[in-house]
Amino acid sequence: MTLEVLFLIGRVILGLFFINSGFNHFAHLNMIAGYAGSKKIPFPKFSTFVSGLFLLLGGLSILVGVYTLIGIILLIAFLLPAAFFVHNFWTLPEAQKQTDKVNFMKNLAIVGALLMLLQIPTPWAFSLWNFLG
Repeated sequence: MTLEVLFLIGRVILGLFFINSGFNHFAHLNMIAGYAGSKKIPFPKFSTFVSGLFLLLGGLSILVGVYTLIGIILLIAFLLPAAFFVHNFWTLPEAQKQTDKVNFMKNLAIVGALLMLLQIPTPWAFSLWNFLG
């Protein structure tokens, strides 16, 4: 299996992860907005909708390999605030810290992976640009 195929498999997995997360933000808008509100996120319903849009568009950009810089920026613009303002485990009582700490670390790890994607020249292998162009 070539590295391009492995990269495509990774893109599909990562892109679908974000697309699924975006759809979940829309499908469970009130529930997620309620949680965001409990974390003192301003305009929780609007913020949840916008973050779902960022996740969906960012995931699509990685999946199809178009406008990847914009997609990566959208994803990082979601992940960093979510890590520091939603998964702020350091503000929680000891018994509640673990879940938010895991999500905080996951968000930072994904940001690191997204930053590494910026090093890969575009258009990416099997990008939609390659088939249109």
